[in-house]
Parts: sequence; structure tokens; C-alpha cells
Amino acid sequence: MNVMVTRMFTHTGPRRGDVFAESTFAKQIAMIEAEQIPPVVKTGNLDSMRTWSDVRDAVRAYYMLLTVNPIPGEYYNIGGTYSCTVGDMLKHLISLSTCKEINVETDAGRIRPIDADLQVPDTTKFHKHTGWQPEIPFEKTMQDLLDYWREQVASGEQFTTR
Repeated sequence: MNVMVTRMFTHTGPRRGDVFAESTFAKQIAMIEAEQIPPVVKTGNLDSMRTWSDVRDAVRAYYMLLTVNPIPGEYYNIGGTYSCTVGDMLKHLISLSTCKEINVETDAGRIRPIDADLQVPDTTKFHKHTGWQPEIPFEKTMQDLLDYWREQVASGEQFTTR
């Protein structure tokens, strides 16, 4: 059996479940734009630093892990190259909105009991082994995520505001 271990850091994009911060923010913004909820995005901790990558880049990384000279027993960090706080990510999503009057409100129920405040990977080993690097910029990932939620909300399906 050829077993390898990866530590995949924050990755997101269209179809990301709404239990993840960036996806629930995008969903709330889409619902605000559709006038389904008041113009308030509810959040948890906005101070955590994340290094973002697109899920499509992550899938390509996993494919390369298995096809570019796989070495049993090796381990790799895989992640993006763009880092910012969760709050800065939210500001970017809000900047993409057609609604220019969106407020942000901390919801105690969204605060994790334990949060990894700094997630910045060193992907040098994986890059040297496979040549992989992220190709989809943060801005496209966030635009595609928001557009996905706009489509979902426009479909008429009812969503919770979690």
C-alpha cells in the first residue's frame, strides 16, 4: 500500500459548505442582496490568519501527489500563497457585493471554543517534489464562491442563516 500524508491548509471555492466561515459569509451576502435577510453578516472570530487556496488547486495538488513520483510514507504541507485574516477575507467579499450598506456583527454562537489563530503553511517540500503551485488567485476564488451562493439563493431554495 502506498500511503502518504498531507496537511491541506484552508481551501475553498464554489460549493463549499456553509459551515465554513467564508462560505457562510458569501451565503449571507447573497441572501442580503436578494433581500431575504437584513443587511447584517453574522460572524465569529475575524482575527484568525489563514492562507487561502482554491479547492480546484487543492484537487490538482492531490492528483499530483498520486501521479508525480509518489513516495510511500512521505508527508507534505499543501496550501496557498495568499494570507489574510478572516476579517480581511470578509471585507473582500463585502466589496464584491451589489449591496453597499452591509454591517458586520459578532455572534457569540459562531465563536469556536478553540481556534487555530495562525495557519500559514510551508509548502516548499511539496512544491519541490511535484512542481505544484496554486494557479487560481484569491480574488477569483472569492468571486466564484459568492457567485455560487447567488445562484443557490436565486434558485428559490430556502436556506438557514447560519
